[in-house]
Amino acid sequence: MAVGAHPEPESAPVFSPASPRYINRELSRLDFDERVLAMAEDPKLRLLERVRFLAIFSQNLDDFFQVRVAGLKEQVLAAVAVASPDGMSPLEQLKAIRTRVEGLVDRQVSIYNRELVPALEEAEIAIVRAEEVSKKELAQLHTVFREQIFPVLTPLAVDPGHPFPYISHLSLNLAVMVRDPHRKQQRFARVKVPPVLPRFISLIEGERFMPLEDVIALHLPSLFPGMEIVARHPFRVTRDGDLDDVDSDAEDLLAAIQTELRRRRRHARVVRLEVDPGMSPEVLELLTRELELQPADVYQIDGLLDMGSLVTLTSLDRPDLKEETWTPTTQPRLRGIAAEVPDLFAVLRAGDILAHHPYDSFATSVEAFIDHASSDPEVLAIKQTLYRTSGPASPIVRALIRAAERGKQVVALVEIKARGDEQANIGWARALEEANVHVVYGLLGLKTHAKVTLVVRRERGHIQHYLHVGTGNYNPNTARIYEDVSLLSSDSDLGADVTELFNLLTGYSRQSRYRKLLVAPTNLRLGITQLIEREAVVGGRVIIKVNNLIDQEIIDALYAASQSGAQIDLLVRSMCSLRPGVPGLSERIRVRSIVGQFLEHSRIFAFGNGGRPEYYLGSSDLMPRNLDRRVEAVVPVTDSRLRLRLQQILDVSLADDVLAWDLGPDGSWHRVPTVRGLNSHNRFKELALESAHGNGVGGLTHA
Repeated sequence: MAVGAHPEPESAPVFSPASPRYINRELSRLDFDERVLAMAEDPKLRLLERVRFLAIFSQNLDDFFQVRVAGLKEQVLAAVAVASPDGMSPLEQLKAIRTRVEGLVDRQVSIYNRELVPALEEAEIAIVRAEEVSKKELAQLHTVFREQIFPVLTPLAVDPGHPFPYISHLSLNLAVMVRDPHRKQQRFARVKVPPVLPRFISLIEGERFMPLEDVIALHLPSLFPGMEIVARHPFRVTRDGDLDDVDSDAEDLLAAIQTELRRRRRHARVVRLEVDPGMSPEVLELLTRELELQPADVYQIDGLLDMGSLVTLTSLDRPDLKEETWTPTTQPRLRGIAAEVPDLFAVLRAGDILAHHPYDSFATSVEAFIDHASSDPEVLAIKQTLYRTSGPASPIVRALIRAAERGKQVVALVEIKARGDEQANIGWARALEEANVHVVYGLLGLKTHAKVTLVVRRERGHIQHYLHVGTGNYNPNTARIYEDVSLLSSDSDLGADVTELFNLLTGYSRQSRYRKLLVAPTNLRLGITQLIEREAVVGGRVIIKVNNLIDQEIIDALYAASQSGAQIDLLVRSMCSLRPGVPGLSERIRVRSIVGQFLEHSRIFAFGNGGRPEYYLGSSDLMPRNLDRRVEAVVPVTDSRLRLRLQQILDVSLADDVLAWDLGPDGSWHRVPTVRGLNSHNRFKELALESAHGNGVGGLTHA
């Protein structure tokens, strides 16, 4: 097991904290968003890639406010006095967040206005304002407005006869002040920018686009005939979007979720108001009063509101401005499954398979596994957990429906509390039910986040289990941009474990012990903690790759292992509350984060075990919610070749000096200096291609 370079201190002073033992999770999340924003600032990236990262940053902030900020506001309103692990009260955290977000948004606006807009125009993709359109384009806009936009607009007046309208979550709006020329009275009206229409209206002369709200603003006299348009300003509202407080003990969880979704559409608390800086004090006061906000909830954006919508520009046919599209390769042992080697199950009986997405194809591995099971006459049952997928058109959902139509026992555990996908999951869950799939909505009080599929097959008079355990969702769309790992296996012990896990999920069971599987919330926390504690010796070795690391108990175990002599490398994409490199506390711990073309999403756990390394993969991050309040599945990888492959993934990731960032003892992140020029995403592509062309052994080569 590769050790890597860790500087050994000459002495080990006793830890005397000048700073908190833990880094604040909310500020750590904003640190991640800052790393995403830095990608948008990077002039070495192609232009539309920079635009994509700017859009992702905006979408990330939306998510942060509707969940994390909303939760802190609830604590303040409820007068919750409990401080975060780093010692900050909810109000102190909100103040710190405000300061950080202001700085980040200023950078975002500066990048957009001063760098990206001019660069786009130079590349003949111009985002224009009203004063920049030609007469020909203006005539075109009049036609487009009259035929396509005007019919779906609904101006809403605010006066004694018209109460202030409901402003929907993440909606873009125009605040319009109009004056009656006869009565000389000024009135406020709100015009919602319809989300069903394109965000940018294409103009005639080349790749020129006008924001939809600007097109509407240009035609406001058509919406308020006979009135004088005094002023108009865009604004945007963010509401509490978290459903975690739904009563999970409700007798009908599906009905409870639907009721809460309807309630939140009308009554969710507003947590952020984004406005044009030129908005008059009168209009701003009206909005803050009616939306029940404080001045600290208002953010002035001197540029385009909702920059997340810029992602639509990345679909333009401009390959010269984008990264070259990656076409995943088929894992070597799965080639020819549909033709020369039609029996995928025979391949799995010969040994487990590990796929590394998106470098290894999701379609020819995970989708092929489920599709093969749906059509195989000897398959008796398919059981699967579904957290997020691409809906009824998903190849996986279609395969489950076909299997049910062919008389197989099909069970789908659908997590209808998957944030942001609640309504979509309810919709395709009903489509599955209509096809006679047994749909289960999970355990009371727990989200089911595990990524597990079980196939039960009749073979020569006995029952054989085949299974998939992964780190990513069963979603072919995200599988093209999320980095994940999948294990396909016919291991009998794992098959028995997964069978018992599904019995727990679909029936009544107090199952708490498994042969190989680590399952939250029963034995996963204890299992990971014991594995870390076993490495708490001189020469001990731990490598963990996760999305988030904020659990205090796990962090304390890592601190203790470091103090006992273990060398620890952590690859943490987003939030990390552990403070590395602190003498006497964590000097043998290094934390890195990789931000690049693909979203790092896999969870891999490696332990030195005295020279006999052990490896695990699964769905769980190291957070209290994952370890204590979700159903998660983490599986050991026992095949020696697959262990080498996992170690290769970790080695390449740790050697990255192009996309990688280091976390310092003071909690600040810094880019890793480029020496070798190793971009892990590009290296994984090279390894996949080498494997596809038969070079190396299953793609196992040096980093």
